[in-house]
Amino acid sequence: MYLSITLTGAHASGLNHLLHKHPDRVHRREKNGSTATVFTPVFEPDRATVGLLLEVDPIGLVRGQGAARDSFTLGQYVNDRPYAANSLLAVALRQSFSTAFAGNSTARADIVDIPLPLRFEIPALPGDTLIRELFEPLGWRVSETEVPLDPEIPAWGSAAVRRVVLEQDIVLARALSQLYVLLPVLDGAKHYWVDQSETQTLLRHGGDWLASHPRRELILRRALIHQGEYVDEAIAALDGVADAPGTPGAWNAQGVSNAPDAQGTPGALATPATGAAASAIGSAANKTGPAARVTDPAASAAPRISLARERRDGILARLRELPVSTVVDMGCGQGALLNVLLRDARFTRVIGADVSPSVLAQAERALGLDRMPETQRARLELVQSSLTYRDDRLAGADAMVLMEVIEHLDAERLPRLELAVFAHARPAHVLVSTPNAEYNVHYPGLAPGAFRHTDHRFEWTRAEFANWSERVAAEHGYRVAYSGLGPEDPATGAPTQLATFTRAGTA
Repeated sequence: MYLSITLTGAHASGLNHLLHKHPDRVHRREKNGSTATVFTPVFEPDRATVGLLLEVDPIGLVRGQGAARDSFTLGQYVNDRPYAANSLLAVALRQSFSTAFAGNSTARADIVDIPLPLRFEIPALPGDTLIRELFEPLGWRVSETEVPLDPEIPAWGSAAVRRVVLEQDIVLARALSQLYVLLPVLDGAKHYWVDQSETQTLLRHGGDWLASHPRRELILRRALIHQGEYVDEAIAALDGVADAPGTPGAWNAQGVSNAPDAQGTPGALATPATGAAASAIGSAANKTGPAARVTDPAASAAPRISLARERRDGILARLRELPVSTVVDMGCGQGALLNVLLRDARFTRVIGADVSPSVLAQAERALGLDRMPETQRARLELVQSSLTYRDDRLAGADAMVLMEVIEHLDAERLPRLELAVFAHARPAHVLVSTPNAEYNVHYPGLAPGAFRHTDHRFEWTRAEFANWSERVAAEHGYRVAYSGLGPEDPATGAPTQLATFTRAGTA
């Protein structure tokens, strides 16, 4: 894989200073079996070109945890990922030019923050028509040339890549950030594991331009490997940027967005405004464009925590109020709740269960099982299991958590869940959280009667949830208490509703 950066004009000699690479030297960096080489083939008074060549070890790529392992069997060995520009090149770009990404240059501080006539050339870039859709809205002049499969055999036609030239007068650091975000989007996959830290990385590199990009949802979904929770969280933060020009969509080390909340993003995990602010937003929803949105100034003044985190922390707090030491997280996904449970020594045994083996493998990587201290690792067990089947491994726990799970089941399968959880596993406590359908009116972009997530089979009002919970408790010898997770609205309640079941005779 190769990428070149060319600067022409009076400041051409400053390109190497900005990139922190001496023109007379070849700079090599080896990591994970790949070698990134930076060199300067052209260094003239009015023109300078710096090239980045990335040589990838295909065997090392197969042995890694790349996205290719999820493709068809031979796809791990027969693919163009090592040769066409992708996330491997994006990472090499950031690592090779980290000083330029940060916008630092002692020698040429005079040109760090000014637009420069830059030209980027990428000989093999996937994406076809998407290339222009991603780069032209950012001001790039895009030139594309088809690449033949074999120049000696024209009948074979063209490859699924383009030779692309991007030109624009732009600040170098900004240009590098755009390339870093968009190269993996064109490839449609990443060679490394994506977790919430990737959301923060995207917001850090794209916070000021990604918010208003016409294809931002596609960019986020591809960049975050279609993980809906992270996508919704990023959209919520970016909406805050679009609503308040000049306000950075930065995230702090704890994963809390410093941007105002999203108003009108269907299923956004940052909680929407309520009360008078919600009414104002609803009125503004009939207008067009980001400027039509109305936000609550008081809400914008303080950092907001995503609903996903509020839900997780609320369930953790509830578990800490109960006399429990063994916890089963049913439908554990990638382990967000498991992660915080393991940090609390009172939970001596933590079981994560999910029906999908690939999701459990993702949880292993997200939790860092290979780096986890042995004492902590001994408390954790990951098992493949289903909510609708009996599983003796899950029986007798102090608590079982079903966090945003039941709404993903068809209603006719709920009786099987009830038997598996309340009749067979029969934990002392069962915590069930699910969306509160009444709260959906605070999402102006969500059509009446629509669900927050495309995979939801139903969403219950508070009365419907209570009716189900009371029946289940009565049939299986439990008592039940209710609470809300997220900001409470006087009329519609909280965005998430939580039922805590306690088995009769249990404290």
